[in-house]
Amino acid sequence: MLPDTGIPTLAPGYATVPPGHLATIVTSLEMLRPPPPRPGRPFPLGLRLEPLGRPEPETYRTLFREVGADWLWFSRLALADGALAAILADRDVEIFALRQDGRNLGMLELDFRQPGACELVFLGLIGSAVGTGIGRTLMNTAISRAWARPITRFWVHTCTLDHPGALAFYRRSGFDPFAVHVEIAPDPRRDGTLPRDCAPHVPLLD
Repeated sequence: MLPDTGIPTLAPGYATVPPGHLATIVTSLEMLRPPPPRPGRPFPLGLRLEPLGRPEPETYRTLFREVGADWLWFSRLALADGALAAILADRDVEIFALRQDGRNLGMLELDFRQPGACELVFLGLIGSAVGTGIGRTLMNTAISRAWARPITRFWVHTCTLDHPGALAFYRRSGFDPFAVHVEIAPDPRRDGTLPRDCAPHVPLLD
């Protein structure tokens, strides 16, 4: 769960975002029991969800960039190698790549490190795979894998940088919102963490 302690509450009205930073609204959602099954098609022939095992940080970051660059995913790119390697080596973290003909089309990451809970850390598709129905199948897989363990809570957060349909998709999948935060962070395109032409729908202010 995102901690509330130490996070200030914003007053009504406008607030100035520091130069070179992004402001996003983060919505946290949870499900406290397995939802009714939602129909989904099997992955098409040749499309496979492959466990990454214990990948090297740069192998993981390559997948992370391919799936998340269009949505300005940057958290794992800014993480130091040692900190990221520790996450990737933990056997309570499951990471999968959705692949077809050797090409990455999506990723799924589940974190069971908190006893009794699972965080859906990342679930995403590259742009050409969005809207094909693959996302529903990937989500159904995530829900099934999460609740196969002895958990009482499955949770996720999404933000206004994600696909505009992400929040509704999570709610249709059985997640209920429980908290909203505002996050301010440096724009990852300004320091080269991500290319400057990523996410053209988000203004890059120099």
